[in-house]
Amino acid sequence: MKKRYLITTLIICLTAFYAGVNAQETNKNYDEKLAKELNADEYGMKTYVLAILKTGTEKSLSKAKQDSVFKGHMVNIGKLVTDGKLVVAGPLGKNDKNYRGIFILDVPTIEEAKKLVDTDPAIQSKLLDADLIIWYGSAALKETLKIHSKIEKRSH
Repeated sequence: MKKRYLITTLIICLTAFYAGVNAQETNKNYDEKLAKELNADEYGMKTYVLAILKTGTEKSLSKAKQDSVFKGHMVNIGKLVTDGKLVVAGPLGKNDKNYRGIFILDVPTIEEAKKLVDTDPAIQSKLLDADLIIWYGSAALKETLKIHSKIEKRSH
């Protein structure tokens, strides 16, 4: 009797689980037009490339040259944003991994990301290097740039 009860309970639980999995409802707030504009999949997600910027191999540039290179780095960041290819960028705090900052690039492949990262003067001069990793995140991430432009009091 106990065995039959356990089997029946298991069947009921599995049936309820699979019914729940198959009964996924469409979000009431779903905006099909916006989802298409942002290239979102059915979960509101998409593929990006995460670039982890780290200290490069160049150690002998003068302070003036480094300042010039990093000024070009900031200009390049602005260009990538204007071109719609960079959705997040920022420095990282001190750490023991020599990680300096991140980019989240709105491209689906490492190859495309490498071409973009290679336009950066800090990468070209080897002051920075980048590890590139496929990342799956919210397609709404691009919308943060619109909000950011409304909250930044001073631009870089």
